Amino acid sequence: MNKQNRLWRRLLAIAFGALVLAVFAPSVGAQDAVTSDVLEATAAGLQVSIDTTWVLIAGFLVFFMQCGFAMLEAGFIRHTGVVNALLENFIDAGLTGLAFWAVGFAIAFGTPHSSGLFGTDNFFLSNAISFENGSVVYGGTGLSVFTLFFFQFAFAATASTIATGAMAERTDFIGDIIYSVIAGAVIYPVVVHWVWGGGWLFQRGFYDFAGSTVVHTVGGVMALTGAILLGPRPGRVFGQMPRPHNLALATLGTMVLWFGWYGFNPGSTLGTGNPGLIGLVTVNTTLAASAGAVAAMFFSYARSGKWDLGMTLNGSLAGLVGITAGCAFVVPWASVLIGLVAGVLVILVVDLIESLKIDDPVGAFAVHGACGIFGTLAIGLFGQPELTNGVGGLLMGGGVDMLINQAIGSVATIIWVGATAGVMFLALKAIGRLRVNPKADEIGIDVYEHGASLWPDVLPVGDGDMMMPGGSPVSAPATGD
Repeated sequence: MNKQNRLWRRLLAIAFGALVLAVFAPSVGAQDAVTSDVLEATAAGLQVSIDTTWVLIAGFLVFFMQCGFAMLEAGFIRHTGVVNALLENFIDAGLTGLAFWAVGFAIAFGTPHSSGLFGTDNFFLSNAISFENGSVVYGGTGLSVFTLFFFQFAFAATASTIATGAMAERTDFIGDIIYSVIAGAVIYPVVVHWVWGGGWLFQRGFYDFAGSTVVHTVGGVMALTGAILLGPRPGRVFGQMPRPHNLALATLGTMVLWFGWYGFNPGSTLGTGNPGLIGLVTVNTTLAASAGAVAAMFFSYARSGKWDLGMTLNGSLAGLVGITAGCAFVVPWASVLIGLVAGVLVILVVDLIESLKIDDPVGAFAVHGACGIFGTLAIGLFGQPELTNGVGGLLMGGGVDMLINQAIGSVATIIWVGATAGVMFLALKAIGRLRVNPKADEIGIDVYEHGASLWPDVLPVGDGDMMMPGGSPVSAPATGD
């Protein structure tokens, strides 16, 4: 009897357990699924936060490059034009910020037109934020539109600033304001759309990771066009480059630019999801800059028997520009080779520009234009197949297709920028707003345009009259003279 009772109790326990499982198991499974979904959503939100922080910090570094450009230009030009150069570099950032917000960002990253030439919406960042049922909705998937705008604005400011170096000491200040706005609103953003905004070059498979074409070729070609149409500085003797007035400032500016490039290139990953890629880009950037500096220093010494600081500085920048397009698409040995070639190329192109009697005080075209073009083509030579969707460069067994495609993108950019910048600068010249008044050549552009001097003890500026070096008074020109 006791055995039967124990048997029945066991059967009842088993039946009760089965009933409990039948009732509660589905809810437990659902709870696990809900927990999994919550964890996935939390991880995704955390990744967006990390990526946003990464891109913003990178953007801050790129924006700091404005300081580098200002110091570099100030150091390489004569002391009578430094105040003008500093104000131009500073206000270019402000002008570009407004122009890129109103028009440029929409042309660059708006919904592509059927032609693939430009974007068509998001003017004034109209799609960046909306308010629905008392809630705020930020535009963009992953990174917000605001975050992407800031990062890309810093790039746009860089492209605009490149031209000021080639046009230093003789550009009308109103003319600088006008061309900075046009460059930030139209000329630069169109190329951005072609490559990074889903435009026709993007559709062709054109490669430019961080801007050898988009930023540096654009800025370099615009700089060369402006320098040609401006004409040389007064008293310029070709074959005898004027000595930089302060190589300490030029060196500081170059080191700031090198530092800022770690935002420029690694930041262009737009996220931290691939740490290996970030490391590759950072190392390639470092090696190319190093190789460019070393190549330029030794090449200059071989020609002159002197260790040339100015050329060494430009050599490092040449290496940085050269690797900017391919920093994510080549392996380190290739980045060293790209830097070595760029470090020599920049000096040869400086010589070429000088022989053509084009006055480019800081070598802007040689650094940004020539090395930007070379860096773009270098992907077609050294592109690693595993890093370029299996295509590969010519010297890596990939054939000529990639090289041809890179050349098409580079040539198209040169034509677009050369034509639009040419029209812009010719129009400014026609209305008398390209070159500063000839009287500025007599007393210095700083005194004429700004009533100021970087070195008041060398070039005094009086309260009423302006002073020439040595203390000779010069009557202030009337407005419009």
